[in-house]
Amino acid sequence: MTDLSLETTRAIPHPPEKVFDTWLNPDMLAKFMLPGPGMTVPEAHSDAKVGGRFKIIMRAPEAGDLPHEGEYKVIDRPNRLQFTWNSPYSQDDSTVTLDFTPTEAGTELRLHHVRFPSQESRDNHEGGWAAILAALETAL
Repeated sequence: MTDLSLETTRAIPHPPEKVFDTWLNPDMLAKFMLPGPGMTVPEAHSDAKVGGRFKIIMRAPEAGDLPHEGEYKVIDRPNRLQFTWNSPYSQDDSTVTLDFTPTEAGTELRLHHVRFPSQESRDNHEGGWAAILAALETAL
């Protein structure tokens, strides 16, 4: 078990409420949870309440289906969203926290992901989250 973590921030030209809500909407999750080129999301489910669970199947051209799931720990609309993150490349106690800060231009979205099994996993997630945040902005 390791305490490796990553943090990335992105300015998104939409209000915090709109950006926040996309993370709980299965139709929107399917449009932006795309961490790499050629990936698709054939399945996304969200029980958007504290203690509720989500499941996202990311399909990679060469790796096939990659299930990602977790439990919502904090839902403080439109300020903070926190959930566990379980995937083939993460630890069972991995957690993602999203902070949504209003700006004159829209929202500053800060993503903080903690606990990875290795430096390689952390680095791969860093690239994946950057791609996902870029796809989020496009999806909005």
